[in-house]
Order: sequence, then structure tokens, then C-alpha cells
Amino acid sequence: MIIPSTKTRLFSITFICILISYQSFAQKTDLLVSKRMLPAIEELKDFVLIPNDALVAEDIDKNLVWSEEAFAKRGFKTSILKTEKMPLFLAEKTYPGNTKTVLFYFHLDGQAVRQNEWFQKNAYGTVLKEKDKDGTFKEIDWSLLQKAEINDEWRLFGRSTSDDKGPIIMLLQAMDMLEAEKQNPPFNLKVVLDCEEEKGSPGLKGALATYKNNLMADYLIVMDGPMHSSNLPTLTFGCRGGTGFALTTYGAIVQQHSGHFGNYSPDPTFSLSKIIASMKDEDGRVLVKGFYDGITFDDETVKVMAAVPDVTADINNRLQIAAEEKVGKNYQESMQYPSLNIRGLKAAVVGKGGGSIIPEEAIAEFGIRLVPETDGKRMTGLVKTHIQGLGYQVVDHVPTKEERLKYKKLVFMSGGGGGSPAFRTEINSPIGSWLKKSMKTAFQTDPVIIRIMGGSVPVVPFIQTLGVPAVIVPLVNMDNNQHSPNENLRLGNLRSGIKTCFSILTTPIN
Repeated sequence: MIIPSTKTRLFSITFICILISYQSFAQKTDLLVSKRMLPAIEELKDFVLIPNDALVAEDIDKNLVWSEEAFAKRGFKTSILKTEKMPLFLAEKTYPGNTKTVLFYFHLDGQAVRQNEWFQKNAYGTVLKEKDKDGTFKEIDWSLLQKAEINDEWRLFGRSTSDDKGPIIMLLQAMDMLEAEKQNPPFNLKVVLDCEEEKGSPGLKGALATYKNNLMADYLIVMDGPMHSSNLPTLTFGCRGGTGFALTTYGAIVQQHSGHFGNYSPDPTFSLSKIIASMKDEDGRVLVKGFYDGITFDDETVKVMAAVPDVTADINNRLQIAAEEKVGKNYQESMQYPSLNIRGLKAAVVGKGGGSIIPEEAIAEFGIRLVPETDGKRMTGLVKTHIQGLGYQVVDHVPTKEERLKYKKLVFMSGGGGGSPAFRTEINSPIGSWLKKSMKTAFQTDPVIIRIMGGSVPVVPFIQTLGVPAVIVPLVNMDNNQHSPNENLRLGNLRSGIKTCFSILTTPIN
């Protein structure tokens, strides 16, 4: 028989004590969160009821008033930071002895509402629904929340329940939990609410230069975007950026009768189609020379991406596609590359109002998703070089009559600026290690690690101006209909989101 050494026994006992401590913390937190579910739902309903389209300044003002009251109630000092566009909302709370500061980023504006596409009377009036046997969500009575145990699969439907008012409520409710437990966070808090994130945050960059000292922090946590589809705790260490451009090809100066000029006057739609077709192969890989330059993965990065529990068949089933493009070996790897897509096409009129004509011009708008290894101006420059290689004269203005008469292959390329850059934080950086520890303490499991997500959030100016590392902590369900009609928040995500916030607020920064 092998008898363990004293050192080994002490290590084992210490490990067991730590494990028991984690388990007891997680269990206690679960009980505390359960008590916050009904107040959280009521507060979210109240918040969602205020329309929040960033194009309607009066509605944003009402959201700011609500936010001031909600954060002041939790002891925060609040201020409105004016910008060239919509203001920023800032809430601050400091604690004696704390030397570190964490800045939390949310946005309180939402996508515009097309009410006729919603399956409820008022997109801003939250309704409670559950899925029936046919997979359709049906409205249920609010009284069920009082009569029975809250079902994590029930959902709250309303604009911004997930994007991004739900996460704001999760943080506020976690603050209430701290108050009830007479605990203070081990760091100081700053919370910034963006009022025009859905419009690209046009006033943010200038505001950051003006209010740099107000916003300075050691870490930035971005609480926006969906969790992994499994709803397992998730940490996302970056996001893609974006830029875009438009191409216009030309036929005759005005539309022509296809009977009189078919076979004679060039159809610009076919010219544009040939340009588009030249840009990708049948597997979806971009054929523009240099498009993927500079992107490599070491063994550890490959392991991180492979560890994400994506199921290709499930993703394809949800998208209803027969096969995915072959840019990466899996979904996560495909997000590490820049992408080229067409945002819209136009040539004459389709359907009612159409006619037997040859269009005078054809237009395609393109979007490029950027990654940290790519620069927006360089990428659009590569596209321009590619089109020139096809024999086209590329101009940066609407062509003159002289140019139209001179060049058989002519295209107007507009846009193509630097766009919004991407960012990526090292997974094993201090902020990464701290958040991974927080997640494991709360959920007894390692979080899903997303190296970089496909979408964009406008936080790169924070990183650049403040010199602060950032990590995205997504809290809402992937299938929340973000930006679409019938947006929703799964109650299980409301529960886990409050738990995540509480755990972050109670985890010391080493």
C-alpha cells in the first residue's frame, strides 16, 4: 500500500476545502438570484416600456431620466456627458480602500420598431410567452410567475429585452444582492450607457477625448451581445470591425426599351454580376489577392477554437443551409478571417412597377468584416486592384460623358474608408484570468471561450483612447431575435446573467 506524504495530504485537503467553498458560494448565489427574479422582471418591464429609438431624442431623454433614478437608487453618482450627437450616461460608485476601477459598457438605445411585424400589441409592452408543442411561442398570463416556480424556458418579448436593457437590469439586480448581503465590490465601479450604439455611436470618439479622465479605468467589460448557443457561461475576447463600399456599373445614360436596344445597348447588371462572381470561389473563399494575408493560428489558438461546443449540423439546421462556406475549418475559425458580403443590390425595378427595359445602372453595396490583422483602407484598396485587374477603369466619382464614351468597362467605386476596427484581447491576460476565475466560481465550470465574435460593438475607441483592456461578457440567449421583430429574453438567461454580474462584483482583482 502506498501512503500519501504529508504534503500530498495537505494539498488534497486544501483542494477539497476550496471545492466545497466554491460549491457553497454557487448554491448560496443561486438562492439569492431566485429571490431577485420577480423584482428583475418587473424592473425590466418598466424600463422596456420606454421607447428607445436613437433617432427620437425625446425618448432617449426619458430613458436617461429612468437610468438616473435607477442608478441613484443604488448609490451611484450619475452624470450626463454631452457629445456632438446623443449624450453618454455615466454612473460611478467608489468604495474605501479600493484601488482598481472597472468600467462596464452597455447601451440603452434599441433598433427601430416596425409594429406590424410584431406578434403583440405594443413592441415596448413586455409580454410573457412559452413555447408550445409546435414550437410556437404563445402568450401566457403574468400570474403564473406568482403561482408556480419560474420556468427558465419562458421568455419576455419586447424591444430591447435582450439588446441591451436586459443586461443593465441584471447588473442593477446584482447590486441589490450585494446590498442585501451587506457586501461591497472589491473594486470601484463606473457604468457607461451609450445612447446611440444602434446608429454606430457617431459621437463616441469625440466624447472619449473630452471625457477621458471621467471614464478612466483599469478594465473594460462590455455587456452586449449573445452568449454561446448552449447558454453556457461565455467570455468573448474580441469582435470584428467593419467597413464598406459600393460599386456602380453603367449602361445607356437612361433606361432603354429592351425591344429597341436589346443586343445593342450594354446591360450594366451583367457587368456588375461578372465583377461580383470574380470575387469568391464556389466554397465562399474570397479570391481578391492578399485578402487573408497575415492571419495565422498557433496550436493553443486552434485548441481554444476547437473547444467551443459548436455543432455544425445544428447551426446549419437553424440557418436552413445545405452547406457552410469553407473559409475556416469550423464556425469559430471562420470568424477569425475578414469576410466580404453584399449588403444590397439594385438595378431598375422588380415586381410591380417593373418593365421591359435595360437599366441605366446597377449598384451593389458591399460590407467587409475586419479582424485585428486587417485594415479597412487596405482591404478596400485590394478590392479596387482586383477590379482593375479585370480590365475596368475604376473612378471615384460619377463618371462624366467623356469617360462614359471612352471606357467600355467602367465602374464607380464609392466609400471604402477605414471603418470601425476590430479588437482582440489575449485570453490569458490579467483581465481574462480574472473573469475566467469569476465564471468558474459561480458556475462550477470553465466558461466557453470565444476568441473573437463575428459581430461588432463600438468599443474600440474606449480601448484606444483609455488604453484599457476589454472583454465582452455576453448574457442573453443567442436566439433572441436581436435587431428583429419579436425580440426576447429567456428567463434562464436573466437568472444566469444576474448570477454572472454578482460573481464579477464579488471577485477580487489580483
